[in-house]
Parts: sequence; structure tokens; C-alpha cells
Amino acid sequence: MLNQKTILITGGTGSFGNAFTEYVLTHYKPKKIIIYSRDEYKQFLMAEKLKGYQDILRFFIGDVRDRDRLYRAFGGVDYVIHAAALKQVPACEYNPIEAVRTNINGAMNIIDAALDCKVKKVVALSTDKAVNPINLYGGTKLVSDKLFIAANAYSGEKDVRFSIVRYGNVAGSRGSVIPFFKKMIEEGKTELPITDYRMTRFWISLEEGIQLVVKALEEAKGGETFISKIPSFKITDLAKAIAPECARKEVGIREGEKLHEIMVTREDSAMTYEYDRHYIIYPHYNWWEESRILPGGKKVEEGFEYSSGTNQEWLDVGELKGLLKQMG
Repeated sequence: MLNQKTILITGGTGSFGNAFTEYVLTHYKPKKIIIYSRDEYKQFLMAEKLKGYQDILRFFIGDVRDRDRLYRAFGGVDYVIHAAALKQVPACEYNPIEAVRTNINGAMNIIDAALDCKVKKVVALSTDKAVNPINLYGGTKLVSDKLFIAANAYSGEKDVRFSIVRYGNVAGSRGSVIPFFKKMIEEGKTELPITDYRMTRFWISLEEGIQLVVKALEEAKGGETFISKIPSFKITDLAKAIAPECARKEVGIREGEKLHEIMVTREDSAMTYEYDRHYIIYPHYNWWEESRILPGGKKVEEGFEYSSGTNQEWLDVGELKGLLKQMG
């Protein structure tokens, strides 16, 4: 599906962009992969790491806020993976206009460039924080998601499809709880802070996130939100798995933080279908036709909610230890 195709990744020097690029180079024979990002040093490091593929890798310095630069970069592109965003909750709270300019205005620029430059598919990465948002980052990503879904109504006769992939923090990603706990242990701390003993999260690996994006590229007809079926874990169990010898202290939930990750709300259940390894939320607009519903799915029950707190699949301490060992 990606053989002899040109793929552009916004925010391509991040952890997802690096891993997705390596996945595509390993499993497909793309015509070209364009890494679009702002940091020239990260581009240099990525180019050095993948210098064996320099004939098909292109590195564009650019910002998703820059509409003209996006138009230049999108020339001849078949597929766009939109991973660029301002993601740190405290930073977005303190710099709200910057978050709006990148996460909302940037999404609008991506949509315009994709429509006008004859891109075939756009897959935008979302987050659990866009669901019933309680912080600015989540609010901007909710707007971004709505923009990408609605963009399908504006494609007209143009053969371009926009879809969303939603998941929470990737296990071990920068700024997440696993490296935070490990750093504390390396510093000799004997007590780990737990914001709330009731807190739960979904577990998704970077590879699983990549596979969900590939599925969206393969199957999306436009307007879908793809969500992986993944296990939950308790933060207290994660702390036990990382450092069973350490004490744990409840320090209180932080501003903008939730007890549980929610991927599908009760309100979305009316248009949510369950598949073997994922859910899809379909649009609920008069311009969208139900004939686009992908085969093999079953409509969830009314009032269904997909939350890490009420999930049917859980990881215990032993299973978490095994997954942490695989991560290294």
C-alpha cells in the first residue's frame, strides 16, 4: 500500500516520526519520505541514523503554522501523517496562543494544503485528552479533530480522505510516568509519588500506535476515528513493577489531569463500532453516508464508554514487569 508512494510526516523528528519512518523503510518500498519539522539538529541526527536511505529521505525545515511552506512541501505527496503538536499540558496552559496557533491553525493549514495539493489521505494523531477536555491542550486537539473530520465534507470531487487515530501516552515516551519513575530510582529516591491511588491508564506501545496509523491509511474512507483495543493498568501496579522496594506516597492529582483515560464517550456510542482489535467512531453529520461504515464491525451498545477505569482487559504487576523488560 505504501510501495512507491510519497509520504510526509509533520513533526517527523519526534519519537513517533522516527519509529514510523523506520517501520515504513523496513516493511515497504516507498518512493519518498519527507520529514517536516522545525528542529534542524534533530533532522541532522535522524539523517545520520538513516543515512543508508538518503536517496529516498527528504528533510524539510518548516512549521505547520507556515501555510506557504506546507504548500511547497506537499507537492507530489500521496499520504500525510500529522504528528506535529504542542503537547505539554503546563506549557500549553502558560502559552495558550502558541498552542492555538500550532494545534488549531496548523491543522487548518494541513487541511488546506492537502485539499489543494491533491494528497490522497491524511491521518492525524489525536489524544485521549481531546475527549471531554479539561485542559487547553485537550481543547485544542478536540478542535483539531473536529476540523479534520469536517474536512471530508469539503473535499468535493477531490480524492482526499481525512481520518483520526486516537491513543494516550505511549509507554516510555518523553514526559510520561515510566521514565519519570526510572529517573527517580536512578537518583536514589526510595519513595515514588502517586498522584492518586485510584489512577489508571491504557498501555500502548509505539509499535501498536504505528500499526493503528497504517490500518487507518489502508482502510479509511474519510471521517473515522480509529482507537486500539488495549489493556489498562493501575499506576500503583506500575510503581510496584518498576521498583517493588520503593514506598509510594499519594501526592494529589495535578491540575489538568484525569483519573482515567477515556477514548470513547457515552455520547459517541451511537456511532461507534467494535472490530477485532480496534474501535471506530464514525461521523454523525448529514453529509456523511453510512455506506462508508467498514465491514466486520458491530455497533456497540447504547451508553458504551471505553475508559481505562472500566476496561475489560488489565495488566497485573507481573505482566507490567515483562513489558518493562522488553522496553529495556
